[in-house]
Amino acid sequence: MGALLRDGIGRTVDYLRLSVTDRCDLRCVYCMAEDMHFLPRRQLLDLEELYRLARLFVGRGVRKIRLTGGEPLLRPGIVGLCERIAALPGLDELVLTSNGSQLVKLAAPLAAAGVRRLNISLDSLDPQRFRAITRNGDLQRVLDGLEAARQAGFARIKLNTVVMKGRNADEVLDLVDYVIARGLDISFIEEMPLGDVGHSRGERFCSSDEVRALIARRYALIDCDERSSGPARYLRLPDHPGTRVGFISPHSQNFCASCNRLRITAEGRLLLCLGHAEALDLRELMRNEADDRALHAAIDGAILEKAAGHDFSLAGDVQVARFMNASGG
Repeated sequence: MGALLRDGIGRTVDYLRLSVTDRCDLRCVYCMAEDMHFLPRRQLLDLEELYRLARLFVGRGVRKIRLTGGEPLLRPGIVGLCERIAALPGLDELVLTSNGSQLVKLAAPLAAAGVRRLNISLDSLDPQRFRAITRNGDLQRVLDGLEAARQAGFARIKLNTVVMKGRNADEVLDLVDYVIARGLDISFIEEMPLGDVGHSRGERFCSSDEVRALIARRYALIDCDERSSGPARYLRLPDHPGTRVGFISPHSQNFCASCNRLRITAEGRLLLCLGHAEALDLRELMRNEADDRALHAAIDGAILEKAAGHDFSLAGDVQVARFMNASGG
């Protein structure tokens, strides 16, 4: 193994979010514009390039890789890629984030390929509201996919819910009831100001503290020290030990001091911070025949410039122009 990846202020990077496509079959209102233009396929990393980057980062101490998108299950060859990455010596865990639309057919193959855990986006349990939030989604198809995932034997499944006032904040308790009944986890996420999605984030903002207060009306909550190596802070429900409730709070409770993550976009740009535009073009290096030593040197140089933190604001213009689907989940 090579030297561990450390940024300029001493944080160790051991978690990589690797996007395999910018494409998605949904058009969620907080993630992208209604009329999206996706990258030409030749600009996306091919499967060998994706695997090469996974291998390089695991060789430098990355212990967890999350495959993201867009919707990663739309990428042809995704199951085979999962199998190859999961087999990398030194990788503790391969996980995947999905909108659930393809899981009826792919949940079992993904589990067999070595994917340990799934995060599934679910922002509403009401079919009409779900379609409004996703602009075109079929809730039943996602729920069927979630059930297929439950039967496939993953170590853990978590729902991700972006909470927005006037859209789904009134469903927080219903969603907690839903995961308790099925022994799942859930994370409630504050909307991030990435890309011009056609509305002001401030007018929809619902803080993690507000969500916690809603849940506390019905359930006892206790803080716990459990982490998933990501940004979520978890609470336990003492009366329901099979469920954890998490909060991802980029606005109200900045988690940058302990950031251990990097993102690689589907076009091969190494994003040092979700809230900054700086990136390293790994695709260009690979397609110009850079060897592994040259790639490591470029990555080391870039990581030294990783920002100490982001400074998201609820007012004013969009702070980062790229949409969430182009950022890697």
